[in-house]
Amino acid sequence: MCPHEPSCPPAEARDREAARTMASHPEQGWSLLCNGVVLFEDTGELLPDGGVIEPHRPLAEAV
Repeated sequence: MCPHEPSCPPAEARDREAARTMASHPEQGWSLLCNGVVLFEDTGELLPDGGVIEPHRPLAEAV
C-alpha cells in the first residue's frame, strides 16, 4: 500500500509510471516504483502480478 499523499497510481492504472521511484538502479537499467512496477530504461515494464508491458518508446519522426 502506498504511503504517499496523494496516493501513487496503482499498477493496473494507465498512468502507473507516475508512481514514485522507491529504488533506482540506472547501472542495471531499471527502477522499482511505489506501486510494485519494475520500470526498465527501454520503457518496458514488469507488473507485480508477473504481467509484462512491452517497451513503448515513441518512434522517431521521419525527416
